[in-house]
Amino acid sequence: MSLTKVASIAGAAMIIVLGGTFLITQIMVPAKRFEACVSGGGVGGAIGGPFELTNHKGEMVTDVDVLDQPALVYFGYTFCPDVCPMDVARNVVAVEILAESGLQVKPVFVTIDPVRDTVDYLADFVVNNHTDMIGLTGTAEQVAKAARAYKVYYRKQPGDDEEYYLMDHSNFTYLMMPGIGFVDFLRSDTPPQKVADHVACVIGAA
Repeated sequence: MSLTKVASIAGAAMIIVLGGTFLITQIMVPAKRFEACVSGGGVGGAIGGPFELTNHKGEMVTDVDVLDQPALVYFGYTFCPDVCPMDVARNVVAVEILAESGLQVKPVFVTIDPVRDTVDYLADFVVNNHTDMIGLTGTAEQVAKAARAYKVYYRKQPGDDEEYYLMDHSNFTYLMMPGIGFVDFLRSDTPPQKVADHVACVIGAA
């Protein structure tokens, strides 16, 4: 084997090593940056991803359009009788607490029930919750794709009534940061002030 070929192979190997090192560094830096704020190790991990949905104004939007600032993303449905209203209200209060400190965080609501949660329903839902909220719906396929990206579980409860039915679903709120993506889960039992403190810590570390 010629010296030129050996040098070429060695150069290619070095590029691969450096490229792998760069990718690992890019993943680890955000995680280390937020380690004082986040207990888990999922920062920048495989939660979230591209989506294309319709907002409450009837406009087609993507994840890039929606997640252009720190955001609290929640998957639920407007006909939900209990947990969804409480989680959304908690998120809204946390956003208002943050706003008082000069920190802008966007509340995002993604429906898991696109059959009933039309643009008009979401528009009313947004008006009744927060002026900065983004409500998102779409086709069943679009919603399913977004839910898969966020590892969201949902299922229509069995029954014959095609109008009045309940949905089973996971109920985490996802803290998303622009340029980084997923930072942490927020459980339903986390109070508004604690959510606000948590988000403020992440924003301060960003």
